Amino acid sequence: MTTKPQDTLMYREAHETAEVVERQLAQNEAVVSALAERLRANPPRMVITCARGSSDHAAMYAKYVFETQLGVVTASASPSVTSIYHADQHLDGALYVAVSQSGKSPDLVRNAEAAKRAGAYVVALVNVIDSPLAQVADVVVPLHAGPEKSVAATKSYLGALFAILHIAARWSGKKDIADALTALPAQLRANWEADWSSLTDGLVTAHNLFVVGRGFGFAAALEAALKFKETSGIHAEAFSAAEVKHGPMAIVGPGFPVLFFAQNDDTLPSVLDVAAEFRKRGSRVWVAAPGVQGEDILPLVTSAPIAAPLIAVQSFYRATAALALKRGFNPDVPPHLNKVTETV
Repeated sequence: MTTKPQDTLMYREAHETAEVVERQLAQNEAVVSALAERLRANPPRMVITCARGSSDHAAMYAKYVFETQLGVVTASASPSVTSIYHADQHLDGALYVAVSQSGKSPDLVRNAEAAKRAGAYVVALVNVIDSPLAQVADVVVPLHAGPEKSVAATKSYLGALFAILHIAARWSGKKDIADALTALPAQLRANWEADWSSLTDGLVTAHNLFVVGRGFGFAAALEAALKFKETSGIHAEAFSAAEVKHGPMAIVGPGFPVLFFAQNDDTLPSVLDVAAEFRKRGSRVWVAAPGVQGEDILPLVTSAPIAAPLIAVQSFYRATAALALKRGFNPDVPPHLNKVTETV
C-alpha cells in the first residue's frame, strides 16, 4: 500500500500548528505578561540564547525579533564553552533564553545552570514542562505542542517561534506584533491548503540545494535546509541573501535548485534581486513570498512580515513530507537519528 503524505506523523503534527499557537496564546498569557513586566522594569543588557538543531533556528529568529523590535543585542551561546571547556561567563544583567523541545540534553541543562550562577535570568521555552531544563529555569514558557512523535520536529519548532513572538509583543507593547499573534492561527490554516507541489515535484532527483532568506526569513532558511537533509537526503545549505552573493554563488548555475523565503519588508527587494540573478544563470528557483507573481512562486498569504516565517515553514513541512515519500524516505524516521539527541 502506498503511503500518502497525510499518513505521516510529520504531516499530521505540522497540521496541528494552528491549534498549538492558539493554546499558547490563551494559556501562556499570564506567564508571558509577567515576564514582560519584569523585563520592562529591569531591562536586560543583552539576550543570550542557547539551543541545538531546530531549536537553534528558533533562536536565530529570536535574534532578529528582539534586535529589531526591542533594540537588545541577542547572541547565541556556544554550549561547549561551558559544558566542555568549563569557562566561566560574566552574565550579570543578561536574559538567558534556552530553547528545547525535550529539555533533556545535558549540555543545555549545564549551560542554563551555569548561566544562572553567572547572574543571568533564565527563561526556558520548552515543550516538556517537567524536564531538567524547565526545573533549572527562573521562568518556563511552555510550548504546548503536545506529544511530538515524528523525529523531524515541526509543531514544536513553530511553537518556539510563536513563543518568541508572544514575548516580544508583550515586552515591547507594540500593537502590530500583538495583532500578528492573533491573526496567525487563521493564516496558518489558510496557507496549509496552498499548492507547493512544484517544489515537491521539482526536487525528486535533486542532490544539492541552497535555501536563502534574509532578516526574519533567515531562520526559515536554516530550518528548511536541515529538514531537506534530515527527511529527504538532500545536501542543502542555508544562506542569507546577502552572504550567498559572496563565495557560495559561484556554484549556482544551470539546473542548480535554490529555494527563497521572503517577507514583505525592506529585505524583499534584495531577496528578489538575488532570485532573479540566479534565474538568469539557469538555476531552478522557487520563491515563497506574499503578493509575488511569476514562475515557481510558492503561495504565501499576506501577513505581518514578522509572522511570515511561521506560515512559510508550516507549508514547507507539508511539502517536505510529500517530497520525502517521493524520494523513498520515511520522513518520520530519518536514518541514524533519534527524537531526543543528548549532547554534552
